[in-house]
Amino acid sequence: MKAILIVNPKGGSGKSTLSTNIAGYLASRGHGVALLDLDRQKSASQWLVNRASGLPKIGLLQAEGAPSLAADWLGIDSPAGLHGKNLDHALKLAHKIIVPVAPSLFDIRATRDFLEVLRDEKAVRKGKTFVGVVGMRMAPHTRAATTLEQFIGSLDLPVLAYLRETQTYVNAAFEGKSLFDLPHYLAEKELEQWAYLLHWLEEANY
Repeated sequence: MKAILIVNPKGGSGKSTLSTNIAGYLASRGHGVALLDLDRQKSASQWLVNRASGLPKIGLLQAEGAPSLAADWLGIDSPAGLHGKNLDHALKLAHKIIVPVAPSLFDIRATRDFLEVLRDEKAVRKGKTFVGVVGMRMAPHTRAATTLEQFIGSLDLPVLAYLRETQTYVNAAFEGKSLFDLPHYLAEKELEQWAYLLHWLEEANY
């Protein structure tokens, strides 16, 4: 089972949005997918509760149990404040790590510190675990978005996507849907922004 950890200790960075949409994409491709929801708010778990039975199946992995279906992929939605032994444990599970960053000075500073921690991880240093960054809630022509883009561009890491600020994610989540469950015309612009991220996920470098 290939595990994707979506992580940033800063709260409100967009981890659950990424986790649920990645799971939705993989399920739409016919893969067996499970979500491990470590977030105290249980947003991903509630998203699954709202998900209609006719949509591609996604299982929920309880921390102490087994996924409710045979899974090829595991998405891990991590909590805010993840650090120490809990962070070490989550990193050991992951084949790929995605770090979402929101456009604020506080998010940028917290993410800079966290990426320094990641660089010291043995699996990352040895190239066994791959790390990529996603800019979240990017509003065009704003100082915050420009600053975030400059910060991400300065990192020696793959920039997987810049995802625009839009209600499409919010509206889909109310129904337990991802972008990949919507009619194409409702999410066309968003899907274009996801293209490289999805390619990176499925690259055969596990």
